[in-house]
Amino acid sequence: MDNKVSDSAIRLREMIEKAIDDHVITREEYDKIIHIATEDGVIDRHERALLSELQQMIEDKMVKFAKK
Repeated sequence: MDNKVSDSAIRLREMIEKAIDDHVITREEYDKIIHIATEDGVIDRHERALLSELQQMIEDKMVKFAKK
């Protein structure tokens, strides 16, 4: 099993950390996060964990979608 963190996982973490710090995510940021995770055709375990964490924070309302 490869423990190397992919470049896309690093970029994904940066975007998710911004949303966590802001407690808000825009639809555009969310779409970009999904694009980054899927751009190489593989969602690796690091990306999967980050996406899961973000989804849980959205469900728990720790991170909310920005109102238009």
